[in-house]
Amino acid sequence: MPKNTKVTQREHSNEPVTESVADLLSLEHPMDYKSSQMSMGLSPGSTAPVKALLPSPDPDAEDGRPAWNNKLEYILAQVGFSVGLGNVWRFPYLCQKNGGGAYLVPYLILLILIGIPLFFLELAVGQRIRRGSIGVWNYVYPRLGGIGVSSLMVCGFVGLYYNVIIGWSIFYFFQSFQYPLPWAECPIHRNGTQAVVEPECEKSSATTYFWYRQALNITSSIDDTGGLNWKMTLSLLVAWIMVCLAVIKGIQSSGKVMYFSSLFPYVVLFCFLVRGLMLKGAVDGIAHMFTPKLEKMLEPQVWREAATQVFFALGLGFGGVIAFSSYNKRDNNCHFDAALVSIINFVTSILATLVVFAVLGFKANVMNEKCVVENAEKILGYLNTGVLSRELIPPHINFSHLSSQDYAEMYAVIKTVKEENFAQLGLDPCILEDELNKAVQGTGLAFIAFTEAMTHFPASPFWSVMFFFMLINLGLGSMIGTMTGITTPILDAFKIRKEILCVVCCIIAYLLGLLFVLRSGNYFVTMFDDYSAGLPLIVVVILENISVAWIYGTKRFMQDLEDMLGFRPYSFYFYMWKFVSPAVLVVLICATVIEMAISPAGYNAWVEAEGSDRFQSYPPWALAMAYALIVVAMLPLPIVFIARHFSLISDGSNKLSVSYRKGMMKDISNLEEQDEQRFILSKNPSEAPSPMPAHRAYLGPGGTQEMTNTNYGTSTKTGYQNIGSPESEL
Repeated sequence: MPKNTKVTQREHSNEPVTESVADLLSLEHPMDYKSSQMSMGLSPGSTAPVKALLPSPDPDAEDGRPAWNNKLEYILAQVGFSVGLGNVWRFPYLCQKNGGGAYLVPYLILLILIGIPLFFLELAVGQRIRRGSIGVWNYVYPRLGGIGVSSLMVCGFVGLYYNVIIGWSIFYFFQSFQYPLPWAECPIHRNGTQAVVEPECEKSSATTYFWYRQALNITSSIDDTGGLNWKMTLSLLVAWIMVCLAVIKGIQSSGKVMYFSSLFPYVVLFCFLVRGLMLKGAVDGIAHMFTPKLEKMLEPQVWREAATQVFFALGLGFGGVIAFSSYNKRDNNCHFDAALVSIINFVTSILATLVVFAVLGFKANVMNEKCVVENAEKILGYLNTGVLSRELIPPHINFSHLSSQDYAEMYAVIKTVKEENFAQLGLDPCILEDELNKAVQGTGLAFIAFTEAMTHFPASPFWSVMFFFMLINLGLGSMIGTMTGITTPILDAFKIRKEILCVVCCIIAYLLGLLFVLRSGNYFVTMFDDYSAGLPLIVVVILENISVAWIYGTKRFMQDLEDMLGFRPYSFYFYMWKFVSPAVLVVLICATVIEMAISPAGYNAWVEAEGSDRFQSYPPWALAMAYALIVVAMLPLPIVFIARHFSLISDGSNKLSVSYRKGMMKDISNLEEQDEQRFILSKNPSEAPSPMPAHRAYLGPGGTQEMTNTNYGTSTKTGYQNIGSPESEL
């Protein structure tokens, strides 16, 4: 057993050892007994057998850290975290907006250049250091320990509003158990013998009215809070109870949840795809989706949005990837995991895009036929009143069976003949392509466009229940990863029961989340989505990349990976981490800042009188709040850097109690006689046998003691081999 562990120190020291929380967390990691080249014998004079000191046959389990029950649970957890609502309602929108099939080219290129390499990097450091995001970056480079804190704060901001979307889905889920669906038709008010359609609904549509008025009961501006929306308040409570129950027992329970929450969405997507392909117009939607507009590939905006989507699709920088991988065995093949999860994520996005555009193609055909019928009735009216001559109507056209092609031909003739007065007729062209080009994303796709399409499905309540249940599961998988990214670093830093921490976090998050269930809450969801996780997360990831590739060293990191995996990763990763990924991320940061500078800061406010939304700029207080989200999320980076540069706080990777140091000091001479091959910690620098290597020189607690280490034997291997102790190089 390593001789600076608690067991051997109790044997050597006559004074009691005070075990602080940091002692337990940063010093009790075991050595990798399978691969370490160090001698694992007991200290001289110890008569206890090895088995008594090593009760667990699995060295990865000796530190008391939970572990995945099997590899499948872990993969499903990573897939559930990375595959979320964005795959269903963001990726299809970007495909439609940025050139259809042509958009897949920049997306795939950037997935290879920054997506998979950075995903692999996070998996590797989490798996080998076996800590959450804060502990990992305190190990790699303590002065950049603020990376983990910023990551945790971004997770908190995102979790607050992301769970609100799950709450909306829960509300729609329970509303779907009715026939007809409550958003199928506009509400009708009785005024004596007259039936009056709700004006707001008549000016918009039944699904739009239900979303803005029945579900959100939205106000006309962000200034008017309107009080709490009690239906959504209860839905949010249910959502947080679900999340809390899923994560309260840690990965042992959340891993079981992932079997369902990660796999069920695929069942629903395949069911929707099969059903969608049987609908009229589905092929039109898919063909429109994948028809490449190659000229779009030359636009910088397309590449910026592709990079952003790759970035967020894999969950980089949130801390959830690192947290999940920290529960793995040290010899797990995380290289394979990175490629597998990235490919599954991409295939899921393609599958969701097929489903969305098959359904939207059907919806476009329904709306186009409705347009043809309405405008044909107008033409018949003009024919009966003599405004139009019957000679303008081609003889083969039958108004009782009017096709889109017949209407297009008739429309062209009337427009040519009545060129001067055509605008007064109020006829619409009813072109299918125009309907397919109506881009919708986010809540507009899920709660308006898709719900409207499902009202035309046979057995529409069944499909509605399936769809919103799928959204709940997609959101739940991402929320489990987000909450793990929050709780794991806290549990690594403080001795607190996981159940208590989860309950406290969920209660606080629910109370803070009440902001989003105000009647104006949707505007705050938009604000947090635009500002809280954009720029801060990109900054976090580029600092992760720099700290490993340039501060720790790419060559040494590659050697560490070889020690851990048993094979050396491709040289491709060396060049990606060292040069390409940082360069791409710098360009992405610049593009994001420029985009924020030139784009007006605002939101789409619902105008009840017009039955439509209208863009409004943020008032000064809301704009200040939006920028404060960015500043607060990135503030830990400079604060931790400055504080550790001037030794105002400890380095965070090695916190020893005073009595522990005293006990070690009394045994230093004895340890030297025994040819101790471990790190030696002393009270002042003069007692240290040798200085730290140049790459890892930083001060310990109080700024007066310098941590030192020595190499073990003649081995040239570095890095993760000695990760069991907090003084290890990474």
